[in-house]
Amino acid sequence: MSTPPERTPLERSFFDRPVLEIAPDLLGRTLVRSTDAGPIELRLTEVEAYDGPNDPGSHAYRGRTDRNAVMFGPPGHTYVYFTYGMWFCLNLVCGPVGTPSGVLLRAGRITAGLDLARPRRPTSRKDSDLAQGPARLATAIGVDRTLNGADACSEDGGPFRILAGDPPEAVAVRSGPRTGVGGGGADHPWRYWIDGDPTVSPYRAHVPRKRR
Repeated sequence: MSTPPERTPLERSFFDRPVLEIAPDLLGRTLVRSTDAGPIELRLTEVEAYDGPNDPGSHAYRGRTDRNAVMFGPPGHTYVYFTYGMWFCLNLVCGPVGTPSGVLLRAGRITAGLDLARPRRPTSRKDSDLAQGPARLATAIGVDRTLNGADACSEDGGPFRILAGDPPEAVAVRSGPRTGVGGGGADHPWRYWIDGDPTVSPYRAHVPRKRR
């Protein structure tokens, strides 16, 4: 039996391109998170691009560190980081080896495995906000730092796969400034989302922290 087009895994070559091409092209794709209890799937509805040394908002802007090392590796792997001492965020590494760019997965609509996601997000009032925002998304599908560097393009299985899914029409794709990014990268319109989708997170501008 042949694989339906929407269930076809994206190949590594999909991610071996400039990040500003890949980010909007990820909208509507299906992220599959395999867990011991079963798979969770969600349709990506909001992402943000980070362009490494060309982007003051990127973790890799100032070079390689232990934290961001996976961003310098092969495309199609995951970059997971811990933020605000509370939350994990999930990114997909893009571009050729040595070019540390990536796409932050900001929001999605869970299409399979709701029974597995809901217990991870007990404060959610409705299914549309289970993965509404990068920390919620990572929490809902069970992402932590142990998954940093996982290969989302592996043919041998693994914790993640990205399927072709159901990309939106071009007229439905919107872009604007990234959420919470300050400094030189504040105005880059590198946040992309599907217009009108209820899972998309509200935009919040960067607010500088007060010095004590």
